[in-house]
Formats: sequence, structure tokens, C-alpha cells
Amino acid sequence: MNIRPAVSTDDEAIWAMLEPIFRAGETYCLPRDISRADALAYWSGGTHDVFMAEDDSGPTGTYFICPNQQGGGAHVCNCGFVTAEAARGKGVARAMLAHALETARNAGYRAMQFNFVVATNTRAIAIWEDNGFDIVGRIPGAFNSPQHGYVGALVMYRQL
Repeated sequence: MNIRPAVSTDDEAIWAMLEPIFRAGETYCLPRDISRADALAYWSGGTHDVFMAEDDSGPTGTYFICPNQQGGGAHVCNCGFVTAEAARGKGVARAMLAHALETARNAGYRAMQFNFVVATNTRAIAIWEDNGFDIVGRIPGAFNSPQHGYVGALVMYRQL
């Protein structure tokens, strides 16, 4: 698997991965009917550095990394991850996380924090915990899941 910085010609592949995740509404706090343009602006905008994971079959995932806060909190990074539907269960998220941790260290971040991990996203939680993240906060009923109703969200943190 190759993980590289995304370029503008990756937009269609990124949208193809984001759209089913955003439409399902189970893991990101975004409108389920978000437009392509708004989704790409969210994923690639601001201070986000975006990466693409790919193998011989094509794109398998994408992630962004950015400062979690400005100023005094800029030493902690945040990330968002999406794995292509066809690539789930093949180690793509783990590979992207390993890449993100290395990228964060190389960029001088001292920690990585996930601000809002939906509690029903058990596969992601297991991956994050397997890689040294601790649950440092729980927000009961913070997310309205189309499938499960009101569920909690977790704040997860790891020092680098």
C-alpha cells in the first residue's frame, strides 16, 4: 500500500470514498445531504493536509491531519479517516493511522486527539485503542445516529 499527499486530481476518488460515509450519517457530524463541493471543502479545507492510500486496485482510503486547536493547542493534532467500502477489513485504517502518527511526529506534534468518536464506531475505537489511544472523555447522547438514535461520543488521546 502506498500513502501519499493528495492532489487536486484525487478529488473524484476522495468524493467516491466520502459520499457513502457522509450519506450514511453514522460517523461524521455533517449533513447527510452535503454537496460534493462542501464535502471536499470540509475534507481538504483550512489547515488540513490530506493523504491518499492506494494499492494496485486503486484508492483504498484517505485521511487528513491538522492542528486540533490554534495557538497554545497547536501542538496537538487531529485527524479524520475514511476507508473505501471495498477496502474495509484489509488493514487500510491501521496503515493510515501508522502513517498519520509518523507524519505527526515528523511535523513536531506532541499528541494526537480525536474529538468526537461516535461510540457505535467500534471498529475505529478498537483500532485507536490498539494503537495506544485512551478514552479521556465521554459525551452521553452527543450524536444522533440514523440507525441507533442518540448515542455517546468519545474523546480519544495519545501522546506522541
